[in-house]
Amino acid sequence: MDFYQRVVLVCRQIPKGNVASYGQIALLCGKPKNSRQVGYGLNRRIREGEVPAHRVVNGQGYLSGAKAFAEPDLQKIMLEAEGVEVQAENRVDMKRFGWKNTYEDAIWLRERFEEMGI
Repeated sequence: MDFYQRVVLVCRQIPKGNVASYGQIALLCGKPKNSRQVGYGLNRRIREGEVPAHRVVNGQGYLSGAKAFAEPDLQKIMLEAEGVEVQAENRVDMKRFGWKNTYEDAIWLRERFEEMGI
């Protein structure tokens, strides 16, 4: 299994105007305890432009990945351009903007992982 390829696939499914947490992505990748590893993988892929990493926040909705972007406010700017409101303390309301993936989403992802051999 290539965990990082799974992370990329899951992140590409986060709809515009929504965010997901590192833990949510790790869970959908089949490794619920690997949220920190999600962050490591996204940091590398941000520079490569491979994944919409700006849609990933910590479990409380804070923009914790801002240091990985070229400019400190770039994550906030990108989210706001998609209609996600970022509060003054660089926090997103997870109840309002959090991606509520379905069981069907999880099954679809698992099938893609199997098809891709990851």
